[in-house]
Amino acid sequence: MLKSLLIANRGEIACRIIRTARAMGIRTVAVYSDADARALHVRQADEAVHIGPSPARESYLVGEKIIAAAKQTGAEAIHPGYGFLSENAEFAQAVIDAGLIWVGPKPDSIRAMGLKDAAKKLMDAAGVPTTPGYLGEDQSPERLAAEAERIGYPVLIKAVAGGGGKGMRKVDDASGFADALLSCKREAAASFGNDVVLLEKWIESPRHIEVQVFGDSHGNVVHLFERDCSLQRRHQKVIEEAPAPGMDAATREAVCGAAVRAAKAVDYQGAGTIEFIADGSEGLRADRIWFMEMNTRLQVEHPVTEEITGVDLVEWQLRVASGEPIPLQQEELSINGWAMEARLYAEDPAKGFLPSIGRLEKFDLAPDHARLETGYDAGDVVSPFYDPMLAKIVVHADNREEAADMLANSCGLVLVWPVKTNSTFLSRASSHSQFVDANIDTGFIERYLDSLIADNGPDRKTRQIGARELFKRLLYPGLDRLAMRNVKIRSDLDGFRLNASPVKELRVKVNGTVETIALGTSGHTAWNICYLDDGAVLVSDDDGTLHHFAADRTTVGAGGATSSGSILSPMPGKVIAVDVAAGQAVTKGQKLLTLEAMKMEHSLVAPFDGVVAELNASEGAQVQVEALLVRIEAAEA
Repeated sequence: MLKSLLIANRGEIACRIIRTARAMGIRTVAVYSDADARALHVRQADEAVHIGPSPARESYLVGEKIIAAAKQTGAEAIHPGYGFLSENAEFAQAVIDAGLIWVGPKPDSIRAMGLKDAAKKLMDAAGVPTTPGYLGEDQSPERLAAEAERIGYPVLIKAVAGGGGKGMRKVDDASGFADALLSCKREAAASFGNDVVLLEKWIESPRHIEVQVFGDSHGNVVHLFERDCSLQRRHQKVIEEAPAPGMDAATREAVCGAAVRAAKAVDYQGAGTIEFIADGSEGLRADRIWFMEMNTRLQVEHPVTEEITGVDLVEWQLRVASGEPIPLQQEELSINGWAMEARLYAEDPAKGFLPSIGRLEKFDLAPDHARLETGYDAGDVVSPFYDPMLAKIVVHADNREEAADMLANSCGLVLVWPVKTNSTFLSRASSHSQFVDANIDTGFIERYLDSLIADNGPDRKTRQIGARELFKRLLYPGLDRLAMRNVKIRSDLDGFRLNASPVKELRVKVNGTVETIALGTSGHTAWNICYLDDGAVLVSDDDGTLHHFAADRTTVGAGGATSSGSILSPMPGKVIAVDVAAGQAVTKGQKLLTLEAMKMEHSLVAPFDGVVAELNASEGAQVQVEALLVRIEAAEA
């Protein structure tokens, strides 16, 4: 068995691997960039090595630095996690050539499945069903257009070296084919350095079904059943589950058997996933499920397979890499219950899923009944350099209905601030009636998007509770030290007095907008409440949407401007230019400063003619969301 392991990754997957390695008595080595110097995976590992600047191309994607770190620390093996260099055959070979153990499939297996056209030809030869389409070497626009006509519209154009939805276009009819082909090839060349494409028949009501496979160096290959990853946004998975709803025993045997044949065709070792596309218009049927691609690594969604099988896939990876056989044979594996996973991202669905960055002042994923995989803790910083996934929320229940209810509840209890998350979006998706009834396909999120991200603000009861809690803090500032969850609150405040006068209503800034809220009775209700250090209060509603209640000092408007002339930072970022000085006269629309956030520049302008009465921004300064940057006083008439 291995004695030491370097993890060539970051975030939650690095922490996940560290947890299993530690349980097995294996010493762990982390690597980190400038941005990750204080990251959770660095704190958890036995040793950590700095490998470069924050951009991944200068740190996590530099194989030479990672191999050098392994040599420096005496690590015997390298586990690549997923993403970054996990499916890079050249890096895998370099690790082996350096005398280290590669925790993953052989480089030749990675190469065999690396290009979609070659992989499909290999699967055809192995008797694995593939989607009808065109894989030919003739890439002329004329030949491709003719093949599209033969296949029948709609068709899908896919880059052979693609992934993550890049280099992929659906074409509904011949009139749009030429432009879509040109766009697809251009994107593929820019993203992968390879503009070769294949054509596939577009599948109606597509379901994304994948099978977990595992092989060893002794010739054994098993499957650990299927997962359904149909809930996607822009080809990126959002919610995954195992097993797949509607999968009968005969179809499962056919699909999982095909997956094992696919793995054996490339002499596969370690953890891998065979991905299939299914036509779900008439339910799941063996003759309507086709091979799509193979991921030659551990998948983000592997925990749902672990939950239904009781297997630790990372432990299996480490044992197989050490030369041991797979711990269980096929007949010893079975499905127990139902598992679901939701990917919690630092993003704002209400603003087009714009990534959100900054310090995690509050980071509470709370529920005891959920399995939580994360690379963050309260006080950590979400940087703009990497994938915005904060955590994976995983639940396991006896049946699908219970699992969906648990997942919706768990997502609704997430309390993260001030970084925005998609927790409410996830809660609404997993509690949606069509999802609960398993009426799902890859178009589910797009079809119901408006209802999944609808933001109508807090309802009357939530407003009253938020205003009341804010009022209590005015009376008892010592409450700043408390953070409460699911607190039973008495809502009748008629007995409270402020400055000897009965208080019936309060002017409050709710999510940045000033309102006058009556402090009447709203009944006894359990809510999630969090007191912030700055005197504000967070209250969540039924599906976990967080609402911010603060004292009425300024009135936040769109774009950071306020009716009182206060210019607030619309998001965490860096001030890269200040164009005005204190006391300077400005005109409506005049640029005041420029903020850089999430790799974009945002100009903040004067809301009306006036004078710069207050300037709290300087070039190079890092600012938090809603920080007061400039205050403009209106010019005298």
